[in-house]
Amino acid sequence: MKTLTLYEQRGGNVSAAYEYAVVYNQSEGITIMLIIFLSIMVVLIVLGNSVVILAFIVDRRLRTRSNFFLLNLSICDFLVGAASISMYIPYKFTGKWILGKFLCKLWITIDFTITTASAYSVVLISYDRFLSVNEAVVHRSLQNRHRRTAFNMSLVWILAFLVYGPAVLLWDIITGTSHLQGDKCYAAFLEIWFFTLGASTLDFMLPLLSISFFNLRIYLEIIKRSSKRLNSSIPSSLPFSITDNTVFSSPQTNEKGQSISIPCAEIRITSTSPQNSEGCNVHISSDKLSQDKKAAKSLAILVSVFFLCWTPYSFLASIRAACRGYCADYFYIEVTLWFIYTNSAINPILYPVCHKSFRQAFKLLLERFIKFFLKEQ
Repeated sequence: MKTLTLYEQRGGNVSAAYEYAVVYNQSEGITIMLIIFLSIMVVLIVLGNSVVILAFIVDRRLRTRSNFFLLNLSICDFLVGAASISMYIPYKFTGKWILGKFLCKLWITIDFTITTASAYSVVLISYDRFLSVNEAVVHRSLQNRHRRTAFNMSLVWILAFLVYGPAVLLWDIITGTSHLQGDKCYAAFLEIWFFTLGASTLDFMLPLLSISFFNLRIYLEIIKRSSKRLNSSIPSSLPFSITDNTVFSSPQTNEKGQSISIPCAEIRITSTSPQNSEGCNVHISSDKLSQDKKAAKSLAILVSVFFLCWTPYSFLASIRAACRGYCADYFYIEVTLWFIYTNSAINPILYPVCHKSFRQAFKLLLERFIKFFLKEQ
């Protein structure tokens, strides 16, 4: 039998920071299996999200505002595997931190920041989908505002850092004592229950409420538009109808005889005469509704996976913080912790499943890889 010394977590966000020693007797075989499992998890997370990031580099068609927010989430997930879990594994199975105080604080800061940024990224994605469905004119106006997109992505990381970063880095200065001694690596503020509850509210409860609000508004908007479409009687002889995001060409000319294009946000058609259809190439209005439904479904899948992976840990960690660590067994905290890390491995699979553009980009990336491999041969 091999004795593993672990350190029990005290509430709060996802972190590998432990203080109170708990000794578990595990067979060496189980220990080896856990190490293999966690190592495979790291490989899947890093490899899967690397493919997503490379797809953005290879295929310029992916570089839309909405997809950039997915890229932001993928970067978070990549760092979860490359930084959080990879450094957590040796500490978990040895119970000793051997990399020094500076790297300990850096690791805890990165761990807290990227997991919080992951939750905030899902909020940003939900908000973008909300604008696309409920505020289409506003969403169109933002498509080419790349600085605004970059600002939103940066804001996610800044806010995520501010939730825990200052507390991790400045705690020794604030308290006047150093809590990191020997071979331990943990965040001292996890001992303070009201801090952990407040931080958990900022890094999970508020994002969850925001995500729920945006998704509910999207759902209600689609239901309303579907109902209107069913109740409206459109003559079968009507040559066309206009979507709210269609820009179509008209044979009208200006004073110089040059043809011009007329952008239309909305057109109500009152005539069915042939002359109405001669000047415009349009999409059927139901296409926009169909696209919004697909976008809502893909978002619902992403959010559902996020909810299932994050809720158990956040719920137990909050309870544990409230009752000072006496009413939630560490074993369940440990199990639910890996649900969150599993989310980072699932997300790269959801992108091509839910988005045709990602499937095309992955196919292009695979073709280029095969060509490069054959050329090297």
